[in-house]
Amino acid sequence: MTTIGWREWGHLPALGISNIHMKVDTGAKTSCLHAFQLEPFMKEGEEWLRIFVHPKQESLEEHICEARVYDKREVTDSGGHTEVRYVIKTRFVLGSFDQEVELTLTNRDTMKFRMLLGRQAMRGHFLVNPDASHLLGDVK
Repeated sequence: MTTIGWREWGHLPALGISNIHMKVDTGAKTSCLHAFQLEPFMKEGEEWLRIFVHPKQESLEEHICEARVYDKREVTDSGGHTEVRYVIKTRFVLGSFDQEVELTLTNRDTMKFRMLLGRQAMRGHFLVNPDASHLLGDVK
């Protein structure tokens, strides 16, 4: 298994997002992506989302992408608040890891990281060193 730090740089190529700074969160079951606005729409009989993202920390630069809705789930955040979130499946790249993962979507404007990498995506692939950062490379 590959050892990663408590924060890393990942890529979501199917969403057109590269170099997203994420917190590796072993307390979260599912990975989560920041979306400040969601617009559901139908495409060929399936529910899709237009997803509005601020992919860079401390920036209001907007990125708009689309994905098919995979599920809707009740999620309880670290503060104990429960909400129903859309779930998408999309390709995720971190080092040599390149697989489809589930992402819940929620507004993380008040949070430092635009993405959390949860246990479900890490299981069987990564070990986490909580004393390290950016073990798979830093983005300049």
